Amino acid sequence: MYQINALNPKEEGHKARKRFGQNFLHDQRVIAKIVRSVNPRPGENIVEIGPGLAALTSPLIGECDALTVVELDRDLAAGLPERVPHPERLTIVEADALKYDFSQLAEDGRPLRVVGNLPYNISTPLLFHLLEFGDKVKDMHFMLQKEVVERITAAPNTKEYGRLSVMIQYYCQPTFLFEVPAGAFNPPPKVTSAVFRLVPYLEKPIVAQDEKALSRLVSHVFTQRRKTLRNSLKGMLDEEGFVKAGVDPMARPETLSLAQFVALSDHMVG
Repeated sequence: MYQINALNPKEEGHKARKRFGQNFLHDQRVIAKIVRSVNPRPGENIVEIGPGLAALTSPLIGECDALTVVELDRDLAAGLPERVPHPERLTIVEADALKYDFSQLAEDGRPLRVVGNLPYNISTPLLFHLLEFGDKVKDMHFMLQKEVVERITAAPNTKEYGRLSVMIQYYCQPTFLFEVPAGAFNPPPKVTSAVFRLVPYLEKPIVAQDEKALSRLVSHVFTQRRKTLRNSLKGMLDEEGFVKAGVDPMARPETLSLAQFVALSDHMVG
């Protein structure tokens, strides 16, 4: 949701831009906690999305021998070499992360370790865009609105459990790491944030016959989460399909495990 900055943006001459979702992180304790969670090492292929005014970039680049950053804001990108302690280690890619081909950064065979703050208004499509390169990614550490992180990491039979939970957990192992209060930012946002980790599966523990069908089914049932599966899946799944999948047609979507959703998608008729 937020671009990170260790300094007062007024002192840097850069005003937070609403269209880029910029709120600048100034709490050094939070920054240090993020870096410890990432635990960067020399030789790793580390990529930061949305470096902002380099609050996270500077400590990260001090721990590794090379860092690539993807920044949409041209003004911020231009000033980055002057804000980091080892500019010779920095590679700047001026691009929209939502459209960028991250496979370009893994051409030497080293898996990516991705870090950053994802603008809330594009967070979901950006996460799924990054998962398209999941076979080239070792792990990802991001900050988002706390309620979104809770949905990503939610278990069945909770109010937070939904489409985002099921589909992210199909591709990754998510971990909620810690909260970040609004007061850590300038200007302070109206929400609490959280940092989390995603580790893409090298081999998925559960594999759908048709991942697009799985996505379509999960999206559909959670738009009608108060309905039973039998009612919400009329025309998509017949009674025989429920039997073969071993799923109670009278259940509601928030009670199903990932394995049950995959079983249902494997027996869809339409």
